[in-house]
Amino acid sequence: MSNDLNVTLVQTKIHWQSPEENMVWFGSRLEHLYGKTDLIILPEMFTTGFSMEPGKFAEKPEGKAMKWMQDVASKYQAAVVGSLMMEENGAFFNRAVWMLPGGNYFYYDKRHLFRMAGENNQYKSGERRLILDYKGWNICPLICYDLRFPVWSRNRMISGKYEYDLLIYMANWPEKRSFAWKSLLIARAIENQAYVAGINRIGNDGNNVIYSGDSAILDYVGEKISRTERFGDRVETVTLKKSALHDFREQFPAGMDADRFYIEN
Repeated sequence: MSNDLNVTLVQTKIHWQSPEENMVWFGSRLEHLYGKTDLIILPEMFTTGFSMEPGKFAEKPEGKAMKWMQDVASKYQAAVVGSLMMEENGAFFNRAVWMLPGGNYFYYDKRHLFRMAGENNQYKSGERRLILDYKGWNICPLICYDLRFPVWSRNRMISGKYEYDLLIYMANWPEKRSFAWKSLLIARAIENQAYVAGINRIGNDGNNVIYSGDSAILDYVGEKISRTERFGDRVETVTLKKSALHDFREQFPAGMDADRFYIEN
C-alpha cells in the first residue's frame, strides 16, 4: 500500500489584479511548511483574483508566476497546484498548473467557464481532464465551476480500478452560494468514493464580491476531516490515508455498478 499523503490548503485573501503582491503574500503564508507537506493547493487565479481582464494580466508559460511556483516547489520539496491566467497561441486559459520540485509541470485548462461572469467570452475552454500519478496517488485537479458538473468529475472504474484517489477543486466561489459549494463537495466525495479537497479564497474582490472560504478536505464518505473555518485566514495540512481509502472501496465497491458513458467535446 502506498504512503499517506500530506495535503496543505491555503485559504487566504487575494490582492485584486496584483500578481507581484500576491506572490509575496502567498510566499509569506507558506514559511512554516518545511518538511511538513507533500502537496500545496492554492485557490483559483491566485495571482489576480477572478478577473475577466486576461489581456492585461495573463502570463506566458515561462512567466513570473510559473517561476514562482517552481521556486516554491523546490523550496518545500512538494508539488504546488493553483490556477493562473495563461496566454498560449493567442488564446487565454484559466489554467491549473501542477508544478513538481524538479521544475517539470502538468496543466489542466478549466472546462466549464462561468458564463454568468462572462468567463466564456474571455477564456478558451479546456477539452481534457488531467489525472496525475503522484507519490502513489492518482489525483485529478479541477477548477471552481467544474464542481457543478458531476459527469466531468466522475471517477470511472477501468479494469477494476478507480481513475483517481483525490479530487481537487480550486475556486473563487462567492459566499452567497456557499451552501451549494459545501453540498456539492460532499456529493462529489460520496459518489466518487474518493478524497475531495476544495480550496476557496476569502475577502472581497474588485467587483465587491464576498468570499467566505469554506475550504475543506472530505473523506470518501463525505465527512469533513479538515478544520479550516469559514472566513478564516488559515494554512492547514491534513494527512490522507491511502490504506483507509483502499479498505473502504473493497468493502463497498459501488463503482462496479456505475453507468458507462463518454463525453463529447
